[in-house]
Amino acid sequence: MAPTTGTAPPGAATPGTRPEAPPAPDDPASLKVVPVRHHARWAAAVAVLVLVAQFVHGLATNPVWEWDVFRAYVLSETIVQAVWVTLQLTAYVTVLSFLLGTVLAFMRLSRSPVLQTVAWTYVWIFRSIPMIVQLVFWFNLSALYEKLGLGIPFGPVFWSIDSNSLIGTIGAAVIGLTLHQAAYTAEIVRGGVIAVDHGQLEAAAALGIPRLRQIRRIVLPQAMRAILPTAGNEIIGLLKGTSVVYVMSIGELFYQVQVVYGRNGRVIPLLLVATAWYVALTSLLSIAQYYVERRYARGADRTPPPTPLQRARRFVRDLRTAAARRDQPVVPLKLLGDSR
Repeated sequence: MAPTTGTAPPGAATPGTRPEAPPAPDDPASLKVVPVRHHARWAAAVAVLVLVAQFVHGLATNPVWEWDVFRAYVLSETIVQAVWVTLQLTAYVTVLSFLLGTVLAFMRLSRSPVLQTVAWTYVWIFRSIPMIVQLVFWFNLSALYEKLGLGIPFGPVFWSIDSNSLIGTIGAAVIGLTLHQAAYTAEIVRGGVIAVDHGQLEAAAALGIPRLRQIRRIVLPQAMRAILPTAGNEIIGLLKGTSVVYVMSIGELFYQVQVVYGRNGRVIPLLLVATAWYVALTSLLSIAQYYVERRYARGADRTPPPTPLQRARRFVRDLRTAAARRDQPVVPLKLLGDSR
């Protein structure tokens, strides 16, 4: 009986070939890949976009905002002068509070129990009293001390002056803000110094490097990486916190806005003016903080990511390169062969 011809059953081996083994159940190639669907994420994104669109539409169409009043006052001379006063207070208090806070931080880190106790007590007291209470207290300093002078402790006074004429309103605001801010700055600096590995100080001491140079050249440059993020937040908070001095009738931004809307009754657009200036100043400080942090991070990160300005320049350069390539004439391959 002649053999019948036909196709071999699946899995059967043909002459001269090896039988194919069925895929293993755990073989990744046999698994079906199904993309993950983020339905909740898309729904949340749509909801957020709808809310943002409603908010922007309300800003543009609600007549209560009175954008014409906003445009009339946002760059007026009164408001610009008030912004300058706010910047002056912020600059003075930032420098003085960081100087005093650094001294207090190293007093707390010293081995002297007297210095440690005094610094800890200062931080405890000035962090416990609200800023507005301290400002009012320093504003009324003349009620406690009519004259301030120099002389021998517990002895005769050689020179004295009236406290009101010496301090003044701006001076009282600077003193109150500085003493309050220095308590927080001291803890920020102390935390940054503690973050530096103590073994580096031991190695520097073994090399005979003086203590002051150890702090200035070894400790502080490394501690700045831990200090700067929190210090930047404190400076931004101080910029906004200067609005508290309105209780002393100092012509800073918030006080002048109050004076203006107290005369014309345009409360909402004038508050929007103050908000716009605070947002602009805070944004500038945030940009400065970013670049300062980037500079002090050079020792830890050898190849930092490009800045937004560098990304923009690279994008423009890539566009110019692509445009130049499109403008170049295309030489046919036949002409190239003929030239050979």
